Amino acid sequence: MPAVARLLAAPALLLALTAASPAEKQQWAAQAKRVTIVRDDWGIAHISGPKDADAVFGMMVAQAEDDFPRVEANLLTALGRTAEAEGEKAIWRDLRARLYVSEPELKAHYAASPAWLRSLMNAWAAGLNHYLATHPTVRPRVLTRFEPWMALSFTEGSIGGDIERIDLAKLEQFYSGSATQTAALPDNEPRGSNGIAIAPALTRDGRALLLINPHTSFFFRSEQQVTSGEGLNAYGASTWGQFFIYQGFNPTLGWMHTSSGVDSVDEFAFDVRGGEAPVYRFGANWRPMQARDITLRYRAADGTLVSRTFRTWRTHRGPVIRAEGNRWIAFAMLDNPVAALQQSYLRTKARDLAGFQKVAEFKANSSNNTLVATAKGEIAYLHPQFVPRRDDRIDYTGVVDGSDPATDWRGLHAVAELPNAINPATGWTQNTNAWPYRAAGSASPDPARFPRYMDTFGENYRGVHAQQLLTGSRGWTLEGLRAAAFDPQQPGFAELVPQLVRAYDALPRGDARRAALAPPIAALRGWDHRWSADSIPQSLAMFCGEALQKKLAPRPGEARNRFFARLGSGTSDAQKLDALTEAVARLTTDFGRWQVPWGDINRFQRISPAIDHPFSDAEPSIPLPFASGIWGSLASVGSGPKPGTKRWYGTSGNSFVAVVEFGPRVRAVAVMAGGESGNPASPHFNDQAARYAAGNLRPVYFYPDELRGHISRTYRPGE
Repeated sequence: MPAVARLLAAPALLLALTAASPAEKQQWAAQAKRVTIVRDDWGIAHISGPKDADAVFGMMVAQAEDDFPRVEANLLTALGRTAEAEGEKAIWRDLRARLYVSEPELKAHYAASPAWLRSLMNAWAAGLNHYLATHPTVRPRVLTRFEPWMALSFTEGSIGGDIERIDLAKLEQFYSGSATQTAALPDNEPRGSNGIAIAPALTRDGRALLLINPHTSFFFRSEQQVTSGEGLNAYGASTWGQFFIYQGFNPTLGWMHTSSGVDSVDEFAFDVRGGEAPVYRFGANWRPMQARDITLRYRAADGTLVSRTFRTWRTHRGPVIRAEGNRWIAFAMLDNPVAALQQSYLRTKARDLAGFQKVAEFKANSSNNTLVATAKGEIAYLHPQFVPRRDDRIDYTGVVDGSDPATDWRGLHAVAELPNAINPATGWTQNTNAWPYRAAGSASPDPARFPRYMDTFGENYRGVHAQQLLTGSRGWTLEGLRAAAFDPQQPGFAELVPQLVRAYDALPRGDARRAALAPPIAALRGWDHRWSADSIPQSLAMFCGEALQKKLAPRPGEARNRFFARLGSGTSDAQKLDALTEAVARLTTDFGRWQVPWGDINRFQRISPAIDHPFSDAEPSIPLPFASGIWGSLASVGSGPKPGTKRWYGTSGNSFVAVVEFGPRVRAVAVMAGGESGNPASPHFNDQAARYAAGNLRPVYFYPDELRGHISRTYRPGE
């Protein structure tokens, strides 16, 4: 493999960015005087300014006040500079990012951006720099100065972007000739979210409703309201380091993103020949590979920064990420940061569905399904708009033959060609990271009308659960939708547990397992498949289900949803009973008995500001009654034992929950995991934990009269 590697040690100080000048500090201070930040009694920032740029300035100061380490960490990941803080172990993640991100290109994109967008990027950088200038005790790990073009490195907001599908170990093998990266352990907990929109015809008060329920890593987003004299008034969850509300609402419209199963990235295998100047075949022609030298820095043990340069290769379909035999694999994905940032920001100012759909014409959303509800009573499920047009006779779920021109992308689908569900006759739309073909029940798009690559996920149990709640329903209220979001039914266990009981009943009378398993089977036989903190059957089912997963190997390329859907049908009676036996034994070993209430096992704990949170059975924690979304719990928590613990601690799942009603005035309730602040000394570090665990959403103070009486502090940024 042709590669260039150059090492250069230099004092870290010499590589620091230029400090702010007095003139810059004066300019930032002047902008800060135009911005007001109001903190409510939950520590949530309500930011206002005369212009959108002023609101963005204040938004970034507030984020930095709440959790600057997470702001910086997200930007380091997006910019491909994490190794400058964490050392050589992170260099391959940085190389992956830098296959798409480079300073010269981002600067060129910035220069070519519309003036209004440049003003927001300027304000974004100014707000963060003003924070650092007015908080001299804060010590960034790397980013001592923010530049406006950096905002274009991080434009989409999802927890795991398309780029994370590139395997780091194989990337390292290709560009270094060896691999030190280890394959990640399987993580079957769904990442994605729930969204439900209900039309006025099905609500008690004739007002549209929206459930906003992202399932991400805990503490991944900030809750904020940003308002300006130029029409901005958005409330919701913003990803640390970004200047737009990612999932939220304004006075007349709300939007909720869920991770999509659309095939929006592809891997193309190319025939390659040549040494120092390789060429690749495309049809009957041989094209030169494009070379790009990428220089990365990583922090050595003595604190110096060491520079290493890689020669990387690129085809017309994207960068080369690995080899398979004699063929090189190129990775194709959305790479249009200016359009992506415009779409992400402008949709927060849309006032109705037509306005939202107009913004969608940027076609720079590759991975998000979107649920929309409006004060006009409109509802919709919208499919991601970046969908490359392909030959549907070809299977794109694996590596395709890039040297065959028939496999090449052929532009993008028109938005009207996507499996959307707009104002469906059923009066509701939903998505739970499942296919779009049950998004509106009987009024859903017909899969026969769409190519296979519009979905790779299939249905999941959370989708089944949502449809059970919505089909034939009426009389919905804000509180009713909140209750539905925490409905404890688990369709996956309603399917699996009766199969397990039947397997037990079919045992011969003399089988020793009849006596050994009789008590746990009795507990499961009478269970209603609903989670609760005091449920012993829930504990049995969770441990049994985890053991059963290890007995059923996924098929090559099988979607996670489809794998879980066949856990019951794909395992034998003996495997099911073995899984229950293992569950009883493990519970007994870990907790001294198998009769353990679920809340004694499943816990929420926040004891540290660290991004990689430590856990301890000896430290305070609280029970979490809800469970994994794998089995259909809409209120989802990804939990498990951590190093040195027996108890299971949640690290993902429900991270922000809001229910919104759109009428003459918008009304909303919300809760977030832990609290708004990342500082353990803050009263808002963990003040929402009990509400979070109970599903007890607090009122949102959206209007000034609602905020009145709930203000803890009003100030200018930097004061």
